Amino acid sequence: MIRLLIVDDHPVVRDGLRGMLTGDDEFEVLGEAADGAEAVTLAETLRPDVVLMDLRMPGTDGVRAIGMLRERGVPARVLVLTTYDTDSDVLPAIEAGATGYLLKDTPREELFRAVRAAARGEAVLSPSVATRLLGQVRSPAKEPLSQRELEVLGLIARGSTNREAAAHLFISEATVKTHLLHVYGKLGVKDRAAAVAVAFERGLLTPGSGPRS
Repeated sequence: MIRLLIVDDHPVVRDGLRGMLTGDDEFEVLGEAADGAEAVTLAETLRPDVVLMDLRMPGTDGVRAIGMLRERGVPARVLVLTTYDTDSDVLPAIEAGATGYLLKDTPREELFRAVRAAARGEAVLSPSVATRLLGQVRSPAKEPLSQRELEVLGLIARGSTNREAAAHLFISEATVKTHLLHVYGKLGVKDRAAAVAVAFERGLLTPGSGPRS
């Protein structure tokens, strides 16, 4: 029997998943959590085989929760179940350690197969997510980053704040913010973490070496 923890901030979604899964003798739902912090606490206590993890939740989100589970050595496999398949959602979740990534419109039997596969440690991706990840690998950015944008992103990747990056490059903080907005647009992301993740994925940044032209 595969033991599960359901994590979603919407009670109706949790109830629906619980009803679906407990209707099959192969699955046992150990518990439910409404946010990432609660999920980590329950996972440490209940030791599920698979965690069905939503991404966008109040408080501790799914990506942070996945990272916390890895940091604390919780062996559960994490299968993301969300409505979002944008680069800024998919890449951070996979990089944080998710075993699989499914969308909430996944048919029942496909969800069951994915849970079984995740429990075996096999990677599971919905077709649209797989296509998006392949596109990230095969296609360079639509528009290359400028040298200054790479410099700003490199500093951000090393933990600098906007103010610190501005001081280092002898430019204004507003200019740093403008460069970052251009970077987000060119890489197709919405935040700093996703921009850094995509930049490393595409080889624009390399660990310890700063920005590459």
